[in-house]
Amino acid sequence: MKPEAILGLSRKFMESRIFLTAAELDIFSLLSKHPMSAQEIADEIQVTLRGITILLDALVPIGLLGKKDEKYYCLPEVAALLSRNSPTSIMPTVMLSVGGWKRWSNLTEIVRYGLQRSRTSAFESSSEQETFILAMRTIAYRLAPVIVAAINPIGAKKLLDIGGGSGSYTQAFLETYPDMKATLFDLPSVIKIAQTILTDTDLIDRITFVPGNYYKDELPKGHDLALLSAIIHQNSPEQNIELYRKIYRALEPGGRLIIRDHVMSSDHTQPIGGALFAVNMLIVTPGGRTYSFEEIKVSLESAGFARVNLIQPDEQMNGLIEGFKQP
Repeated sequence: MKPEAILGLSRKFMESRIFLTAAELDIFSLLSKHPMSAQEIADEIQVTLRGITILLDALVPIGLLGKKDEKYYCLPEVAALLSRNSPTSIMPTVMLSVGGWKRWSNLTEIVRYGLQRSRTSAFESSSEQETFILAMRTIAYRLAPVIVAAINPIGAKKLLDIGGGSGSYTQAFLETYPDMKATLFDLPSVIKIAQTILTDTDLIDRITFVPGNYYKDELPKGHDLALLSAIIHQNSPEQNIELYRKIYRALEPGGRLIIRDHVMSSDHTQPIGGALFAVNMLIVTPGGRTYSFEEIKVSLESAGFARVNLIQPDEQMNGLIEGFKQP
């Protein structure tokens, strides 16, 4: 690697911080309405003229804003993604990175000394939890139908969606398979969010909402298909084995478990998204990381599952693994 490339790597944080500050100030929503001068923006959001002018000028060469006749405007394709008022907005996901920035600033100390403070929750507040749930729904809006098609759950009648969040995957399964019913299991506060989102759909009568904590509680029984989507990376190997055992008990004989997550190469260096995500788990969890197929297979088999297969390799946390309860 050349010196210029290494120096460029050391400065990557600059564009990221500029973008995240613009997101926190909601610049993109403001400028999606009409062009504005720096003074008008400063007055509107109550910031310093010098600060906002320098920030706005930096957003132009990055490609997030345009500038003409001393007025700034939001490019249409950017507004569609970053205006909070847009139906295709990804801002909930972007705002997760705002919190991530603060946590990642402690990476050196965490690598040196470990995660020093015990956290009772992955979230600092209920509002951060809701932001996370809505961000995951934004991602799942595009991903869930593709995942359901890859799983191909022909014949399954009763889905258990464990840690199902807003219910995006439950919704995708039920929309695709009219004869299927589902149980959505998550923390009580998350279940309330899911109920609010799904109440007005025509699927509501086919969904049972069960509040609980899979670290402490048994899972509801009587299901022939279980989904564990984007969960195992936050757990230690021991926590995952215990969770797999609970799922095994919840499934009917012959039932099928699907795991969707990062699935790493045996040396844990690919895909790069999974390697970076493992660092995030180092920062926010006491034992979480990303796992290889071999590691997941051994854990599943130790919990009783058989016929463990990789259905789909991982590219963007869309790796899929299946295992079956003995008939």
